[in-house]
Amino acid sequence: MLTVGVPAVLAVAALGGVTFVTGAGDDVVRTGDVVTTSTSSTTTSTPVVEDVFTSGGVTIESSAPATTTSTTSTTTTTLAPTTTVTPTTTIPATLPEQPTQPIAPPSDARGPEDQIQLGGIAIPKLGVDAPLLEGIRLTTLDNGPGHWPGTAMPGEVGNVVVAAHRTSHGGPFRDIDQLVAGDTVVFTTDAGEVDYTVTGTQIVQPDAIWIIDPTDTPTATLFACHPPGSVAQRIVVNLELSS
Repeated sequence: MLTVGVPAVLAVAALGGVTFVTGAGDDVVRTGDVVTTSTSSTTTSTPVVEDVFTSGGVTIESSAPATTTSTTSTTTTTLAPTTTVTPTTTIPATLPEQPTQPIAPPSDARGPEDQIQLGGIAIPKLGVDAPLLEGIRLTTLDNGPGHWPGTAMPGEVGNVVVAAHRTSHGGPFRDIDQLVAGDTVVFTTDAGEVDYTVTGTQIVQPDAIWIIDPTDTPTATLFACHPPGSVAQRIVVNLELSS
């Protein structure tokens, strides 16, 4: 299990029974024809309104008498100039940002936690298909991989941090040392499936708190004790949101 936390918070917990500090060509229209345009006269009477914010919500109320506007009719004859039409580009929707900071590592590793299932996590290469639970106490990890509370949710900008056992309780992360760059991890939530791609693996010391730090791009971190059956180090798999 891994010593994890954020720069502003440090606490001590235990995972696996050992203490740890836990982102065309333009269309051109040319013409020499004479173009005649004309506008019509209109008279409208429109009340002036404004938004009024109240404790019960937003209401619309009249705030001034009606005003009268008119337009005059004109007829002009002009030679239409060469016009360049430039295609527009649609900007894709941005991902939601991580709204919270990771919680401090729990001081009681075997304390009770609500068993909340957020969805699922699948690692096709390893044949892993398990529930994704909320929490990183052993009472949660004994039932499946746990999402570190306060870290990003799958699909958000930020760091999705997940821990799991390697040798006990089914050892869902038993073979994560076999993951290499390009392998896929699939998270499933109420919003649907979100794919992440492995970018690398590293071995760190138990006090490597920085692995749960938020990121400014959509990333994920899987970690467990290393080597299997030992708590001497932690294995960390880094991922990024698949394009």
